[in-house]
Amino acid sequence: MGRKKQLKELTIKDNFMFGAVMMDEENCKGLLERVLQIPIDRVEISKEKSIVYHPEYKGVRLDVYVKDEKQTRYNVEMQVEKKPAFEKRSRYYQSQMDMEMLLSGEDYAELPNTYVIFICDFDPFGEGKYRYTLRMKCEESAEVKFVDGRTIVFLNTHGKNESEVPKELVTLLNYIREDVEGSEREFHDSYVERLQKFIREVKADREMEERFMIFEEMLRDERAEGRAEGRAEGRMEGRAEGLESAKEILILYLQNLGNVSETICDKIQSQQELEVLKQWTKIAFQTKSLEEFEEKISL
Repeated sequence: MGRKKQLKELTIKDNFMFGAVMMDEENCKGLLERVLQIPIDRVEISKEKSIVYHPEYKGVRLDVYVKDEKQTRYNVEMQVEKKPAFEKRSRYYQSQMDMEMLLSGEDYAELPNTYVIFICDFDPFGEGKYRYTLRMKCEESAEVKFVDGRTIVFLNTHGKNESEVPKELVTLLNYIREDVEGSEREFHDSYVERLQKFIREVKADREMEERFMIFEEMLRDERAEGRAEGRAEGRMEGRAEGLESAKEILILYLQNLGNVSETICDKIQSQQELEVLKQWTKIAFQTKSLEEFEEKISL
């Protein structure tokens, strides 16, 4: 296990610092405008969902949830390494936003536009693009327009197509890619300068240092719980597979003795103890009829 980072060693691509920076509405608004190239008057950030502002929040939330003056929803997350099924993560966030709005009484016909944005410190699709914008389309006809209001954007700090994207977006992504020392250099961009100043203030804030320590502790606890749950689930899955396999073998063998009654099948299927099923299988191997088997397992 590597040495734990200190607050002063963080850059904007570290989850805690990204959350702290994006909790400032002007910072968040500036990011969205550069990423999407759309004007936004104001944004409202769900601070109650942020560990940065609520140390007692039960569970570490790594994404930032925002809405603007048109009620458009945005979910933004920083990703520093490519994880399995990262595409499915976007689907999860989209469904979470839709479900939250529907549960609040929103009619599905009135659902606002939603954007899920991933800022990746790697190329998610290997095409060298700084920005990948994904929407639903009809594969059979380019003329069919399917507008359901959902947009997914993957940003890549290692893009190569500078001439195809706005200069200010390239500058921002170059800044995000840098390490601690590199992130302090001059980028000749007013928005990046604002972020640099904000991060310096966060690092000098004693209260933010305490929140970072809480964040790290909660993240460690969640990872430990996840590993423990994973081991338990593995054991349970193995046990479940063993049970199903034992039941299948037993019923298949009994079918050699005749037409297995529904009563016997139900009894076998309802049995949840593997050792009992093993014992029943031994009995089945030693019996000459289904009646004898049923009599012996009923004793």
